[in-house]
Amino acid sequence: MPTHDPKASKRFGPLEAEVIGAIWKAKEPLTVRQLLDALNRSRVPELAYTTVMTVMNRLVDKGVLKRERQGRGYAYEAIADDAAGLAVHGVMREHGNAAIAHFVAEARADPKLLRRLERLLEEDK
Repeated sequence: MPTHDPKASKRFGPLEAEVIGAIWKAKEPLTVRQLLDALNRSRVPELAYTTVMTVMNRLVDKGVLKRERQGRGYAYEAIADDAAGLAVHGVMREHGNAAIAHFVAEARADPKLLRRLERLLEEDK
């Protein structure tokens, strides 16, 4: 049975969601072959190598995956640990400082959110 993340499914097509879900589940960079083998364990008919490679490269182009040279190929990993992280990364990439300014304004308007943000910032020190 394919691995699906309901939150990822809202942003991506079915195969893209399955790929990103499998990468999150692996918790380490994967080559196309490693991901293909993981996806095909529960698939009939099996996916082709080139199909998975194309989807992974599209996800790199969308800023969802990053890749690093490994031997003659690449190892791919997610730029964020979950769908919320991908959403924040996308907003920051698209809107930069304006997104931060709006987030701060939202936090200032909600004392509970502001306290939570302050605690999170303190944890990172």
